[in-house]
Amino acid sequence: MSFLELHAPLMLVFLLSIAIGLLMVVVFRYTSDQKAIRIAKDHLKAHLLAVQLFQDQLQVVLISYWRIIRSTGNYLRLAFMPVLYVSIPLIFLMVQVDRYLGYSPIATGQSFLVKARLVDSNALDQAFLRLPSSYSLTAPALHVPAENEIVWRVVTQEPGKRDLQIDVGSDSLLKSLEVAAGIRRISPTRLKDKWWERMFVSGEDALPSNSPVQSISINYPERTIAFAWLEWNWIWLFFVLSLIFGFLFKTVLRVEI
Repeated sequence: MSFLELHAPLMLVFLLSIAIGLLMVVVFRYTSDQKAIRIAKDHLKAHLLAVQLFQDQLQVVLISYWRIIRSTGNYLRLAFMPVLYVSIPLIFLMVQVDRYLGYSPIATGQSFLVKARLVDSNALDQAFLRLPSSYSLTAPALHVPAENEIVWRVVTQEPGKRDLQIDVGSDSLLKSLEVAAGIRRISPTRLKDKWWERMFVSGEDALPSNSPVQSISINYPERTIAFAWLEWNWIWLFFVLSLIFGFLFKTVLRVEI
């Protein structure tokens, strides 16, 4: 694997953090009352200074604390809507990016688990995993009646995108699988119904509503990104870097936040 391929996730997070950091500052600038925010921050600083200067005057300190609370509430009120304008589209963007950076594809020769959760535990004996010719089971299927689940452990030496087929009686359901290196669009779970949950954890169409299977999952390894002598989940790294770049752009563009 080349240097570029090896560090592609880190570079993507950096580029995304720069873009989002700049976008957040610009959106905040044009959706907020900059003058009112500046005044609210000045009032807050003045009340904090009063607490330090008049520590021996209890009445002044108590009044200043009350004004600090009131000024903080006023500042949060002024900042709420601009933050909301940024946060909602950002959440949906992060959900889509997580499809690529949240998990690593299965490596060739690496065993992985395929788990199906059924509607009825009595149908577990009817469930069968149909594999491509280059795939093989490394252990017998494990039945977990208490959870209505059946689990298969699989391995393959052939890279590429495949569809695994699970047969339950006369029903056949498919689940996508990525065996590769680098960055791929990963959907760890395929669900029935639950559109809100599917929006966040699944990148595939819903299972049929009359399907005997509730969900099909593959245990893709979670991706970590090495940066600053630590192993990061991309979301935490993105959060930290976007804040850093956001404050840099805030200073350069002279935006009150």
